[in-house]
Amino acid sequence: MERTSPPRQNKRSCTRLFWAVFPHACFLSSLVIYALLGAVMFSHIEGNRKITESKEYEDFMHSLWNISQNLSAYAENWSEVKELFKNKTVPLLKDARSEWFANPKEQWSFLGSLFFCCTVFTTVGYGHTYPITKLGKYLCMLYAFFGIPLMFLVLTDMGDILATILSKSYNEFRKLQSKILTCKLCCKKNRDTKDGMSLLMKHRIVIHEPLSITEVLKSQSSVIKKSQQCRNAEIFEMLIARENQYLAPPVNKKLERWSSCPELDRRKMMSHVIDNFDKIGKELEKLDVPIILMALIVFAYISCAAAILPNWEKMNFEEAFYFCFITLTTIGFGDIHLQHPNFFLFFSLYIVIGMETVIIAFKLGQDRLISFYKNLISYFGQKKAPRYKQAPFTKQVLQQPLTHSLAIALK
Repeated sequence: MERTSPPRQNKRSCTRLFWAVFPHACFLSSLVIYALLGAVMFSHIEGNRKITESKEYEDFMHSLWNISQNLSAYAENWSEVKELFKNKTVPLLKDARSEWFANPKEQWSFLGSLFFCCTVFTTVGYGHTYPITKLGKYLCMLYAFFGIPLMFLVLTDMGDILATILSKSYNEFRKLQSKILTCKLCCKKNRDTKDGMSLLMKHRIVIHEPLSITEVLKSQSSVIKKSQQCRNAEIFEMLIARENQYLAPPVNKKLERWSSCPELDRRKMMSHVIDNFDKIGKELEKLDVPIILMALIVFAYISCAAAILPNWEKMNFEEAFYFCFITLTTIGFGDIHLQHPNFFLFFSLYIVIGMETVIIAFKLGQDRLISFYKNLISYFGQKKAPRYKQAPFTKQVLQQPLTHSLAIALK
């Protein structure tokens, strides 16, 4: 059987790369399509609703007009008028609704509806925009019923990618740190050795007898004996390299089974793709990095958006930081109103990655709390548990069956 040619091998590598990226692209594209379909649906249903003035709206406007007319006699004393107007209008404003004063065409445009869909399946729910019609409310419940699991699936998949990147980056940093410390120790010991050799070389000793090869080699600085720690590190690296070389598959020795049996190779590749679907969320569970590092990452991530958001919204850095934190943690109080929510749609990818980053930080915090409670319970359990002394004959009793079985085996 022939070996794989370079063009076919490159084609097969591209196919593997495609099927490796396919699950992640499938989840993300499904969420994008779902959001676009929801925007079209809600903009058509809520944007084309008829504006009818309800009885509550008529009563509100009539009461507000009566208050303004009754207070016109106190126009000379502005402080008294202001206090009276405040006391009488506050109860009315509690019963007021935002849809009385909103234009459906402007509020439920395509971008406005898309922003509403993002707040639904991300479970943020600011409360600025909500469906008014009965059909819109029913469809909103159905839309959230299928959209929230899809969003959680995307977050889990993105969490695996972020967990892999964080884990590898942290491990590489630890390896680099350990190498730097090892090099420092080795350099320090070599410096001490050279200092000792320089002290010995100050005393000029003339040797008239010919030197042997061993003595010449020992006198050279390039073959000075290294420290025990450096030798152990080199031996360990050699063993790891030899083990990797032994476990690595042979290069360019794979038989071209897909040319002889393409159906077998296709089934194998499909089973590998299905296994990738089953491994979703596994990397996130294995992630173990310091919680302080994760907190710093979250702080830096939110600070970047908080520095950009005030460029088109009327808020300072503190308010933008607060808004981003409330958004990424899916609290969504709704106390801060965005003047241009369409611009915030460009941060949709930022919201998805940020929500996953916050979830990873919360998961690490949860793991640390569970570990703390386990240690606390085990500490109090060992402290209050009675201690029993081991009987002196226990060891002999346990050793008798073993000795008997060894005697039988030797026979």
